[in-house]
Amino acid sequence: MSSRTVFAAAHVVADPFADSTPDGPAALDWDATLAFRRHLWAQGLGVAEAMDTAQRGMGLDWNGAAELIRRSAAEAKAVGGLLACGAGTDDLTGAEHPLTAVRAAYERQLQTVEESGAQAILMASRALAAAARGPEDYEEVYGHLLRQAARPVILHWLGPMFDPALEGYWGSADLDAATETFLRVIAAHPGKVDGVKVSLLDAGREVALRRRLPEGVRCYTGDDFHYPELIEGDEEGFSHALLGVFDPLAPLAADAVRRLDTEDRTAFRAALDPTVPLARHLFRAPTRYYKTGVVLLAWLAGHQDHFTMVGGLQSARSLPHLARAYELADAVGLFPDPGLAASRMRSLLALQGVPQ
Repeated sequence: MSSRTVFAAAHVVADPFADSTPDGPAALDWDATLAFRRHLWAQGLGVAEAMDTAQRGMGLDWNGAAELIRRSAAEAKAVGGLLACGAGTDDLTGAEHPLTAVRAAYERQLQTVEESGAQAILMASRALAAAARGPEDYEEVYGHLLRQAARPVILHWLGPMFDPALEGYWGSADLDAATETFLRVIAAHPGKVDGVKVSLLDAGREVALRRRLPEGVRCYTGDDFHYPELIEGDEEGFSHALLGVFDPLAPLAADAVRRLDTEDRTAFRAALDPTVPLARHLFRAPTRYYKTGVVLLAWLAGHQDHFTMVGGLQSARSLPHLARAYELADAVGLFPDPGLAASRMRSLLALQGVPQ
């Protein structure tokens, strides 16, 4: 793809035979997890690794994330795949930490990502949100990290609909004020920010921010509700993409974005617009549980052999929600083998006592 840089934030595949508990370390099926990344790269997409789609902070701790980053980086080198990985502060435990500890945690994780050879995504931090007393604390911490980053990073602004602990990020619950702080951080460190990932589910706000970014700084949409219009763009620009919904939509999304390489905007929208009802269903409130639908669709599509998730998160969505996800995915032709998908969905329904 030449017209847009597109990352799919990838899920992880749990080991269903591990004797684990919801509050214990994640046990992953590494073969299946890495095979799914090869699937994404084969579509021409980049992989955004160890992000919230991988249940970061919802079952996958930093030790598991670090191993995931190292293994995915090795796979990316082997196949020539584009890879960016999340660096945060989730190795901190306990309720609150001073800013010095938050900064040190970021530094440790940034080092892990950079030593793997991947590009870093500076993730929004629950610990920083708890410790910061105002915008100046965000500017100090991010400024310190950007000055020492070995290569340009992606800044991630994740809204509270994805993680309630991030309410008031960038020092204010007023999004206009938060935006000004965000832009000051970027402007103060030219050449150190490759782009920004915006996950606020507000298309108008993203467009307004996109138009104010310094030249050369990309906007990667993280809006799983409005992605077709934001990626298509307008006369003043467009968004690249870093999306959790492109995990299940990978083949359809990749084909659609290739239409933009030939400037066929009509074909792009015709290919991608029909997927929006599915995306909106997967990401409906409480939005943070969208991962359950993503893993369901991976199982139905044949990318893994079971519907088991780290931390038992397969139980986070209702049976009617999952059934509707199947219907919407089938309607857009998402499943390589519709018969397999139907058979697996019937088995899930039967397990829950639904008459066949």
